[in-house]
Amino acid sequence: MAKAIKANLKMRVPAGRATAGPPVGSILGQHGLNLMEFVQAFNDRTKEMAGKDVIVHLRVYEDRTFTFEVIGQPVDEMIRDAIKINKGSGKPHSEKVGKITQAQLEEIAKIKMNVLNANDLEAAVKTVAGTARSMGVEVEK
Repeated sequence: MAKAIKANLKMRVPAGRATAGPPVGSILGQHGLNLMEFVQAFNDRTKEMAGKDVIVHLRVYEDRTFTFEVIGQPVDEMIRDAIKINKGSGKPHSEKVGKITQAQLEEIAKIKMNVLNANDLEAAVKTVAGTARSMGVEVEK
């Protein structure tokens, strides 16, 4: 019989550098989980991605056990890395902060293909391009 799920959580955590402090501690603590067990497992699994934030999906069960899946770097962060900017535009439609090429979009889409809601690479590229536009990044044709 499957375990009863108590909560599904989604967090953005620095790879290889999770601690029992906020945000991890405050989120997991309210569900009565063993913080150090998560911190050690997460840091071991993400040490090769150190220096980047990653998205983590955590499933908490009624018996206070958990499983987690590391989804990887968020798309907006990958776009910022690709075009070497610190942050997106506060006014994306009028103030542009950079340009991204079709090749860069495809590269990001290939990496994120398994987590994007897209049927094929072309649809994934359009999704990534939409994120780029919402950040004030011009998409080159």
